[in-house]
Amino acid sequence: MALSDQLASLAARTKELEDHAAAAKQKQKAELQDDVKNAQDAAQAQADSLRESAKGRKDKLSSQWDKVQRSWSEHVDAVRKNVDDRRAAHDLKKAQRAAESADEDAAFAIDYAYAVIEEAEYAVLDAVLAGMDADTAASKVHS
Repeated sequence: MALSDQLASLAARTKELEDHAAAAKQKQKAELQDDVKNAQDAAQAQADSLRESAKGRKDKLSSQWDKVQRSWSEHVDAVRKNVDDRRAAHDLKKAQRAAESADEDAAFAIDYAYAVIEEAEYAVLDAVLAGMDADTAASKVHS
């Protein structure tokens, strides 16, 4: 898939997220619980796919991306455990703290995603520049 297609897909997915977040406030708890489970399953499937993609392209990707992918997997596992632990809270204060913590986690995840997009922009522009450099080198060889 071309980089521009990947960026268009990312933009569309981000818009879907925005729409789902806005609609979530209007849903009943049971329906929202189903949405949370579906989102978790989709995120896990995407993480698994990314892990497999990284394995398959290991000799083409820089080692830093392999480290980032492994670190991200560990982070996701820890966050999910934390979420599961928070769901076990039953009294009002614990539930309120869990809700505040969940809001903070969501806000940080968005900040993190924004930083990842910034890094992706750098990587895309660098890839285009590398292609130009390769074309320039090739034209000098053929001249």
